[in-house]
Amino acid sequence: MREVLTFFSFLGKYRLFQDTLDIAIMAFIIYSIIRLVRETRAGQLVKGLGVLIIAYILSLCLNLMTLRVSLWYFFQYAGIAAAVIFQPEIRHMLEYVGRSKISEVVLEPQKISTESKKKCIKDVIKSTIRFQNNKTGALIVFERQTKLGEIIQTGTVLDAESSVEILGNLFFNKSPLHDGAVIIRESRIYAAGCILPLTRNENIDAGLGTRHRAALGMSENSDAILVIVSEETGEISIATNGIIKRNYTENSLFKELKNAMFENEKLIKSGKFNFTFFKKTASKKNREPDKKLDKKENKNEKN
Repeated sequence: MREVLTFFSFLGKYRLFQDTLDIAIMAFIIYSIIRLVRETRAGQLVKGLGVLIIAYILSLCLNLMTLRVSLWYFFQYAGIAAAVIFQPEIRHMLEYVGRSKISEVVLEPQKISTESKKKCIKDVIKSTIRFQNNKTGALIVFERQTKLGEIIQTGTVLDAESSVEILGNLFFNKSPLHDGAVIIRESRIYAAGCILPLTRNENIDAGLGTRHRAALGMSENSDAILVIVSEETGEISIATNGIIKRNYTENSLFKELKNAMFENEKLIKSGKFNFTFFKKTASKKNREPDKKLDKKENKNEKN
């Protein structure tokens, strides 16, 4: 650590290096802010603020006294107004910084055993296949770096080990918790019956129901990955980062969850968690996903 400080103090003697570093950091910050607000409600507000700035410059050039004084008083309180108006965007930006790779270096995330993750993914996939075949609506949230404590408070805390049977009972249409979302935290079924915020995006497909809109809303406000099963069609979808992808198969769902859960680990690169999924059979009625998954995993473990 002392050597690092000595190195940077040596570089600090050179003004060119300081100026270059200063400009690079500011350029990165400005670029990140523009990228965050470009496709949100804040983007339109920034455009409106830009129009007011241009109007103020014109009032100075043309000596428009009333307009200049009015805009001057407006800009004096613009900072407080921006903090109130942009509160969701500011929160989203800070969460984005907290989820960045830099924060992972400073604050090492809690490690969860590989076996627990593998079991949780397998249980969710088995349950999702059953829900798809039975056309049972389901909404499962995988918590990642952004903690979902506020969402968990709206439901019932279970903190149970992942299980196909538990997931099946939670989303059974007679269950009191089936209308809400299940939160997976640290590869455990942590809470059920949770209420998620609906998306504010008005440009989504009109055919998407409340379950899909809630999944989109949650993905817009966190880095969680959400698995949705349509009650009407049995279609499997995944929502992440404000984007929903539909028509997932068993294999593509497995790949997506594997990449998300093992995103920051070397396990994927080494190929140790690369067992293949079972092939589709001609008839869904004769499909036995539980046994085939177990056989595939046992075979790869022996190898």
